[in-house]
Formats: sequence, structure tokens, C-alpha cells
Amino acid sequence: MNLSDLFAAIRIDWLERVSVLTAAGHASRDDFDAELERFFDALEHAAISGSPARLDPVIRSWTESATQTDLAEGRANAASVIQKMLTATHEVAYKCLGAEGALKVLAATTPLFACALEKAARYEMEQHVNYVTGELEEAQRKLEHLDRTKSNFISVAAHELKTPLTLIEGYTTMLRDLLAADKSASLAPTEQLIHGVDTGIRRLNEIVEDMIDVSLIDNQLLSLTLQPVAFTHLLRLARNEMGPSIQARGQTLEIVPFTGMKEVIFADTERLYQALRNILNNAIKYTPDGGRITIGGRTLPGFIEITITDTGIGIAPDDQAIIFEKFSQLGKVQLHSSGKVKFKGGGPGLGLPIARGIIEAHGGTLWVESPGCDEQSCPGSTFHLLIPMRGEASDPKLTKLFSGKLNTAAHGKTNPISYHPTA
Repeated sequence: MNLSDLFAAIRIDWLERVSVLTAAGHASRDDFDAELERFFDALEHAAISGSPARLDPVIRSWTESATQTDLAEGRANAASVIQKMLTATHEVAYKCLGAEGALKVLAATTPLFACALEKAARYEMEQHVNYVTGELEEAQRKLEHLDRTKSNFISVAAHELKTPLTLIEGYTTMLRDLLAADKSASLAPTEQLIHGVDTGIRRLNEIVEDMIDVSLIDNQLLSLTLQPVAFTHLLRLARNEMGPSIQARGQTLEIVPFTGMKEVIFADTERLYQALRNILNNAIKYTPDGGRITIGGRTLPGFIEITITDTGIGIAPDDQAIIFEKFSQLGKVQLHSSGKVKFKGGGPGLGLPIARGIIEAHGGTLWVESPGCDEQSCPGSTFHLLIPMRGEASDPKLTKLFSGKLNTAAHGKTNPISYHPTA
């Protein structure tokens, strides 16, 4: 019998034996059997022609189909299968062909299997090396980013903490000198100096509190105290607190009624308001004097979406992810300002990361949309807050009572802030 007849005689038994040895799963059995037939045909052609290269396309495709888990764990799947094929070839050849035929098949295939094993091992090693190299490059990029973040933190923290500390130190020195010079002096200057000290201390405390919040969010330790709240309550608080800042910048804050505005949900009122306030502060900073900030929203299945739209300078597409990274700085640190409402005034870069962390802790999400950044045309930005309508302890009486209290918000319009009550 020639080699072609010998291969035909062992084909069925060989395929069955290899399938048993490799224990192919039922879900991939058909695909695996097709690959076995493909390899067997290539092996037959290589044995007849004496060219091991006939096996290369099959071996290459097998090694390139390795999963991420295989690459991460360094598994040699192709080489393992080929080794089992060699074992199956010995067993089936002696079983189906007798000694003479088996020796003829083994003499033709053993060198081919040796060559196939060597190539499979080399290809899989190349795949693993490429994977490890990619992982190392990714780790290097992350380390470089971490190093930049650390550097930004040191630089920004030094600047942000230095400003209020210098303020405290200067006012304290002046207060000490004033009291030492004239103990009978009027208390008015003293009170003014003490107020300056209080301002510096308050700003320093805000920065420190923000750093603590970032640490809690990073370590997934931010705890929420859920209680019934409606956005009418939060928006009323925002309207009252942001009033002086809005007026100082000649801006207009408009609250547009939307469905779900009075919906009572369970959330951490203080934390949710903190997130809302941080986003509004950002809008005030990056909207020129005389600009407009609009708060609207809508209900979605299981969620309430709040939108905060400004007529500010906008955000470049490449920066729309960066602004949610802690200590991120789009401007120069040397030009930083601790002013909370000054146009483009800098800060420690924690407001938006904290806002996102709070929203995500509630099971929601926060993102921004903007055509781009242009200080001349001011395309503006829109921040989207998606909050789950969590309904824990849904007592109808409690909901009705709570909604009634929230609906006592002021119905008049206050210039430059306008509030539109729902019907």
C-alpha cells in the first residue's frame, strides 16, 4: 500500500482517537473536528510530498487563536494537541495497519510531528512574548500616568494649601501687630482681620475635605445615608447658595421644570447635593460674565436624568474624560487661582471627580457633552447626571407627606436667577 492508501485506512480511527485524547468540549466539538480533519489532510500531503511547510498554515492559525487567558497563563495548547496527535498516530497505525504499514506511516510522519512541535512551540512563545510585552508597555503607561498624577498632586496641593495658609499667616501677623501697638483701638479693624483668618481657614478645610472624599472614593469606602429626597429640594438649595456667585458674575441661572422633578427617591441628600454643587461651580467658573446656566431634566425607565447646560467656553473632546480624573489640570498650574467663582479660576481638580464618584456610588453615571473649547464663540457644555429612582421604604403616606413639604418652594422669579414651578 502506498502512503495515500495507508492514510485513508487510518483516517476515521485517527480522528476519533485524537478527539478522545484531547477531550474536546461539546460546544466546540464540530469546529474542533473540522480542524482535526484539516490537520490530517495537511499531514498526509506533507508526508507524500516530504514538505513540512504544508503544516505551517494550520499550526499558525492554531497558535494565533489563543485566548487572553491562554496567553496570560503561558499555555501551550497547540503544542499539547500535536503531542497527543503523535501518540494517537502510533496507536492507530499499529491497530489498523499492522507492523509493516505502521512503520511506513510512522517513518513518514514522525519527522513531520517533530517539526510541527518545534514550530508550534516557537509560534506560541512568540505570541506569549508579544502578550507580555504589551502588558509591560501598558503597565509602563499606567506608571507614567500615575507619576504625572503624583506630580500634579504635589504641585497643585502645594499651591492650593499655600494660598490660604499665607492668608492666615498674614492676617494673624497684622492682628498681632495691631493689638500690640494700640490696645485701645477700635474693634472694627480687628474683626475684619479675624474674618480674613476665618475665610482662609474655611477654604483650607474645604480642600482637605475634598482630599478626604477622593481618598474614600478611590478606596471604595464612600458610605451613603439614604433618605427620601426630591430634586425640587436640591435645586432650591442650589438656587439659594449659588445666588451670590451668580450675581457677582452677572450670570443667569434658569431652572426649567421637568418630569420627575418632584419624584421622591431615596438617596444621600448631602452627597447628591455636593455633586450638584460641584458641577454648578464648574459651570460658573467656565462661563463668561453675563452667561447663562440652565438646569433641566427628564425621566427615563428607572432613572432621573439631570442636565446642567452652560454657555461657557466648552471642553475639547480629548479633555472630556480628563476632567473627571483627580488633580487633572487643563491649564497651567502657575496660573492657578483659589477663587471659587473667578472666570477660569483653578482649583485642586477634585470637584468633578468627586461628583462622578458620588453619582456612581448611587448606581448612576455622570458624563459631559461639548462641541469643543473656544473662548470666542463659547459653544458651552452639558453635564448629564443619571440617578436611579431607588424606592426603598416606599410608604405612600410618607411619599405624599414628603412631596407636600417639598412643594413649598418659592414660586416667584428672582433676577438674575429664575425658577419655574411645575404646574
